[in-house]
This record gives sequence, C-alpha cells and structure tokens, in this order.
Amino acid sequence: MDLLFLLDFLRNLAANNHKAWMDEHRADYHRARGVFSSLVQQLLNETQRFEPALLGLTVPETMFRINKNDRFQQSQEPYKRRMGASLTQGGRHAPRPGYFIAVEPGETWIGAGKWHPEPAALARIRQEIHYNGPAFREIRTAAGFQRHFPDGPQGDRLQRPPKGYDKADPDLEWLKLKDFVVTQSFSDAEVLRPDFVARVTTAFQAAQPFVRFLDAAMQAPE
Repeated sequence: MDLLFLLDFLRNLAANNHKAWMDEHRADYHRARGVFSSLVQQLLNETQRFEPALLGLTVPETMFRINKNDRFQQSQEPYKRRMGASLTQGGRHAPRPGYFIAVEPGETWIGAGKWHPEPAALARIRQEIHYNGPAFREIRTAAGFQRHFPDGPQGDRLQRPPKGYDKADPDLEWLKLKDFVVTQSFSDAEVLRPDFVARVTTAFQAAQPFVRFLDAAMQAPE
C-alpha cells in the first residue's frame, strides 16, 4: 500500500486542479484511488471486529467521489484535494453516525459521529443528552476517548440555549451543538508510519461508545 504515492498525487492535484491535468494523469488517479481503497479496506476489516453494525459494508459504499459537488463549490477547482470515506451503517450517505477518514497532504484527519443531523434527529440527540447527562459525560471523559479526542464533540453551535432547555443545564454547551463530531489529525509522517491503520482503528474503537450513544438517540421513536 503506497501511501506516499497517494500523498504525492494529491499534492500534485492541489497544484494543478483542472480537468486537463486530471485527464493527462488519469492513470495516476486510478492508481492513487486504488491505494486509498486498499487503506479503507484495511480500516473496514479492523473496524468490523468491534463494530458489527458495519458487517456487510463494502469499500465502494464508503468512498466519496473526488469531483466536487457543484451545489457546495466555493472555488473554481473541479476536484477535492483529498480522498475520503465514511464507514457508516448503510453507506456514506446513510443518515446515521459513523467513522470517517480524509487523506490530504498536511491535513489528514479521522473522525466519528454525525455531521448536520436532520432537525428531528438533532432534537432526539439533545433530548438523550438531557435525559442521560451522566452517561454522556462518562463517554466524553473516558481515558481512551480523551486521549484521542481531548476537545470532545465539535461543530456548529447555537449562540443561545435551544428551545425548551434551561441556560443552567450542566450540559448546555453540548446541547447547543448542531454537529456532533470528534476528530483527530495526522501529519504526513504519521500517515506513512507502518502502524497508521492500527492507530486509526484504535481511535475509532475509542469513539465507539460516542457513536453508539448518538445512534441510539437518533433511532429512538418519536
């Protein structure tokens, strides 16, 4: 698995982000995508050992396209500068929490949780945190979780308490969140280490109670 080739390809793509260059280097793109696919397969194999909800999930169901989505395009560059995948029950577009990886030179990161849950799901997550604050705090303060995700859940948040919640609620800062995602960054040197897959899956396993808490809340009946 030549992760150095993958990083080099993405670095060159960032410097030449236009269709003519991609057409000329299409073979390199397919080789780089193959490397990333192998990485995701290894991560999926290891993660399925402790996350049975992902059994049956295939690599093609997890990987995002490198082409930008025009609806969200903020520049004229037609391609993303990273390759990414979402290890989520039901595949990358499923409305459930999961585990993520994005490889990008100098900015590789992994994550777990749920970004932009739908309003009804967000309401259920907030309700679960409110009802089961001690359990949520225990997850956030667990040693393994703190080691990999010391900042806890991050994302967009409200300026004021969400409707129906008191400003004195002990979990108010978490109730204000509109995203529930934890992340960990890796340098290029760390990506190239032989234990990179092991380090990522260890972090995913540390995040599993957080992912399961969110999933149970989101799947709870109205």
